[in-house]
Amino acid sequence: MSVTLHTDLGDLKLELYCDKPKKSCENFLALCASGYYNGCVFHRNIKGFIVQTGDKTNTGKGGESIWKQKYEDEIFDHIKHSKRGIVSMANAGPNTNQSQFFITYARAPQLDGKYTIIGHVIHELEVLDELEKLPVGDNHRPLKDVAIQSVTIHANPIADDVV
Repeated sequence: MSVTLHTDLGDLKLELYCDKPKKSCENFLALCASGYYNGCVFHRNIKGFIVQTGDKTNTGKGGESIWKQKYEDEIFDHIKHSKRGIVSMANAGPNTNQSQFFITYARAPQLDGKYTIIGHVIHELEVLDELEKLPVGDNHRPLKDVAIQSVTIHANPIADDVV
């Protein structure tokens, strides 16, 4: 299962781990399919750590799951923040997942057990390089807005199960 995030800087293709964090992948894919992420800016960018997006308000304080409420973490011991390009749901503490997600710039073991990992970047790591180079201001917000323009879903096993 994969999706492509079409951003202002180019495309990021993600492989999703739909077999394990099923609820998180269902939420992420449904948000992708609905166009929810279109126009979302990368509102938090910490070089050597993560880049974050998925808040429709573009403030870093919003976001909504497909259930219109927060939902529980799906943590698996064998899935780790072990390399550059890991994609995880962002949260404000345990069991507060909604729509925001982040992509790691490097191995980040301090995040293991705290955030639901839903996949990893499989193509266009150069785009991740360009995101990491963006100059930032207060609260690690890029000085220039860079957004997700659209998302292409290449295969959706969640929808296949519903049909």
